[in-house]
Amino acid sequence: MVSTNWFKGGKGSAFFASALSLFTAHGANAQNAGGAAPVSIGTSIPAPDQLELSKLIWSTMAAVDHANQAGNYSVLRDMSAPGFQALNDSAKLAQVFAGLRASNTDLSNTLLLAPTYRGPLQFVQRDVIRVQGAFLLRPTSVTFDLVYQWVGSRWRLYGVSIAPLPIASEQPVARPSTKAPERR
Repeated sequence: MVSTNWFKGGKGSAFFASALSLFTAHGANAQNAGGAAPVSIGTSIPAPDQLELSKLIWSTMAAVDHANQAGNYSVLRDMSAPGFQALNDSAKLAQVFAGLRASNTDLSNTLLLAPTYRGPLQFVQRDVIRVQGAFLLRPTSVTFDLVYQWVGSRWRLYGVSIAPLPIASEQPVARPSTKAPERR
């Protein structure tokens, strides 16, 4: 998993630019780099509701999956926010997602489930939201840390981190009950 703290508190923080060089295992992390009831920040920028947020996440998963299958990241790049485009050309995105692609993680399975959120949706800037969570698939869950920017009256991808997370192959064994059986 690529681990990057792309936003370390406050405006003017470096957005993933230097973090793109950090790679480990099979995760992928690109760019300037939760979901309960988000609250609008009192501007003309609307907070996405639960359905819209899920659609943003599913759209991102589908776009990354298609790019990984085709080896062509130009559509993913072109549908993203201008800041993402400026820092990531298609060749760089291919390099960023190489580990995820090599892991053969089927991201299309994420389209079958609702995402599970690690916390509420966060406004990290006036026009930037961040959502973290996972798709609890078996045998491999998919974790995500996604950032979107409000551009041209819609939310566009601004940062992405996706990583497979294998679930332990052994399930906990049920412990025998120590409670005495009931008498009738």
